[in-house]
Amino acid sequence: MPIILSDIICPVGTPDGVIIKKALKILSIGENDADGAGIYKKSLDARKRSDIKLVCSVLLRLKSPELELRLSQRKNVRAFMEEEPTVTPSAQARPGKTVIAGFGPAGMFCALTLAEAGYRPIVIERGADADTRTAAVEGFWNGGPLDPETNVQFGEGGAGTFSDGKLTTRIGDPLCRWILKRFCEMGAPGEIMYSAKPHIGTDRLREVVKNIRKRVTELGGEVKFLTRLDDIDIRDSRVMSVNASGEKIDTAALVLAIGHSARDTFSMLLNNGVFIEPKAFSVGARIEHRQRDVDISLYGRESGEAGLPKGEYQLSYRSGGRAAYTFCMCPGGDVVAAASEPCGVVTNGMSRYARDGENANAAVAVSVDKGDFPPGPLGGVDFARSIEQKAYRLTGSYIAPAMTAGSLMDGSKDASTVVPSYRPGVMLCDITALWPKFVTDMLRSGLSKFSREMKCFGDRGALLTAPETRTSSPVRITRGEGGTALGIENLYPCGEGAGYAGGIMSAAVDGVRTAMKIISSYAPE
Repeated sequence: MPIILSDIICPVGTPDGVIIKKALKILSIGENDADGAGIYKKSLDARKRSDIKLVCSVLLRLKSPELELRLSQRKNVRAFMEEEPTVTPSAQARPGKTVIAGFGPAGMFCALTLAEAGYRPIVIERGADADTRTAAVEGFWNGGPLDPETNVQFGEGGAGTFSDGKLTTRIGDPLCRWILKRFCEMGAPGEIMYSAKPHIGTDRLREVVKNIRKRVTELGGEVKFLTRLDDIDIRDSRVMSVNASGEKIDTAALVLAIGHSARDTFSMLLNNGVFIEPKAFSVGARIEHRQRDVDISLYGRESGEAGLPKGEYQLSYRSGGRAAYTFCMCPGGDVVAAASEPCGVVTNGMSRYARDGENANAAVAVSVDKGDFPPGPLGGVDFARSIEQKAYRLTGSYIAPAMTAGSLMDGSKDASTVVPSYRPGVMLCDITALWPKFVTDMLRSGLSKFSREMKCFGDRGALLTAPETRTSSPVRITRGEGGTALGIENLYPCGEGAGYAGGIMSAAVDGVRTAMKIISSYAPE
């Protein structure tokens, strides 16, 4: 079994070959003892700005099992465990098609896993393919009309397609490395395999999702764009068929990988007796700094050194059982218009692979729970929608309301120190009118604390563009032990929209796990 040696300290910019040689030296073994070696993980230790270092791990496959076993007992060495989605298909036949609603990370990896196991899934995606979708989104950003079906939230690749393509996750699932490999096979940059903060970038991610779709269809699957899940027929505790934009599809299983913004689909499911419960999520705004100021805050005078990545941060503050925190930080990126419903303003963040934009942005969000919004399964949906609609009324269009950090903190008239990246534009106004008072109070407390941790957060001219309301799903489509919705034996809630993931990687893992449950339940059609 391979081993991983961790905590290898090296100067920034050290070549991979030198790092591997240092690992062999630490273990007191020669190159002839190894059957293969590679970088497993790289991270940056910038706690001492005068002494920024790389902290690396190396994966080693040794020729001698006895040597691997002996070395695995040493300090900073552990055995390497990896999982692939291998499961023996059931021999049980089941009539109908395997239908997946949604082609975001959960739906894509569910479809890919099923197709490679011999199934021929039908994917129905309400939005357009990546190329058509990109044109529609660019048109909206440039002042054109909003398409409620094809936008930043809906279409090939899901909401993650217009993001930074972040692949960081805390779930620690053994499938994560397999998913990273698949991303690389589909065109993602190779460094995601070892970067501590891997990202693909929205520009490269669009090509990756097209390649995943190509693989699914080559194996007999089908992806239907501009096809919405309009209704489901549930009888005898089973989904018998679905209505997909007027087409009836007899159903062996239905996977709900619908994303966190499919509010009309949540209502349809609720009307059909599917159990849905409200869950906590967060609301806030996007804060925008100059990327150079973020780099200086993190790296000090070393910020221009070759080999240092664009500065990233993750900050949090808790008080009285509530949290304010930064989320989805996009180095060198843009704040983007992410509405999916008419007459509502929504913001999100996006970076290209190069992260070469002038500004950095991140959500600054405040947690809200069931006690903060109206009762009922869709109370959180109503709460978020009301904020989005207030923002639209405040500006009279999809132009976003914005406010400098200093103005938010104490009402002063500080001028903005950044050129806003949000298209179709921003309007300076009082964004505190969008939320309940507790949200504004927590934002102020959080920004005050963050300014003591990072100098750039003390910039009173940093710009807050509002609102951020799509941090995670406001509902959970509750599932039982077998991964199916309560009381419905072939309905599989999956991914972020179902309330079981939070980001590209965790949604992809949930998609694979859902596919494995289907494979073990019935045979390929």
